[in-house]
Amino acid sequence: MHLGVGLFATDMTSDVRDVARAAEDAGFESLFVAEHTHIPTARTTPYPMGGDLPDEYARTYDPLVALTAAAAVTERLRVGTGVCLVVERDPIVLAKEVSTLDVLSNGRVLLGVGAGWNVEELAHHGVEFTDRWDVLRERVELMQQLWTNDVASYDGKHASLQPSWQWPKPVQPRVPVLVGAAGKRAMKLAVEIGGGWMPMPSKDKLADRLATLADLAAEYDAPVPPVTMYLVRPDRNVIDHYAALGIERCIFLLPTRGDAVAALREIAARVLP
Repeated sequence: MHLGVGLFATDMTSDVRDVARAAEDAGFESLFVAEHTHIPTARTTPYPMGGDLPDEYARTYDPLVALTAAAAVTERLRVGTGVCLVVERDPIVLAKEVSTLDVLSNGRVLLGVGAGWNVEELAHHGVEFTDRWDVLRERVELMQQLWTNDVASYDGKHASLQPSWQWPKPVQPRVPVLVGAAGKRAMKLAVEIGGGWMPMPSKDKLADRLATLADLAAEYDAPVPPVTMYLVRPDRNVIDHYAALGIERCIFLLPTRGDAVAALREIAARVLP
């Protein structure tokens, strides 16, 4: 099993470069950073975790810029988005950004993607909340066409591309796309695009959720997507349980305020061999 850390990289957190170096030195496989382009002040959408929306949601760095900085000061650490809000981005530009980062990092990108939860934020990007999963699927599929074909094209309702060239191609033959969310829509998308599934722990039994994922894969006659568990409690018993279930990767959340490097080292002492 791979173990990594996640960070809301903002102007108030520890420097993402310091965190990246510390993560690699400690022996973690990966560093994931979050994304929100902005938070509308007139937001009425409730925060999914309950209570007030934390300040860091309005202060996140651009994830690909932050990960470029992280990749530049490391050699082995995988750099990931947890998650990139593809529904708020131009997929042609994003495809080039991701492939460029993959080239500059020598094939270390893990692209976590999400459909978003903030109705007002999505609306500012011209995306209807009810369309967000279809928008996500089409934009990811368009990017995959650009990554894998010398002449790429795509014809969808929410994304389209006339025959086009785009280089550089990513180092990885297929950039890992990890679909972030807990429900069947995310599972289904992970199966459809040949990606991974990246849920958070929930009150539902993980074994039951994995059975649903396997059933969906069987319906499509497709491989069962590998699973990355996001925001895992740093406890060896939890990790061992997930490993027994075949989970590929666990990600532990670092604090937004205070010394994230010190917290990382404390987590490493608890979870790494």
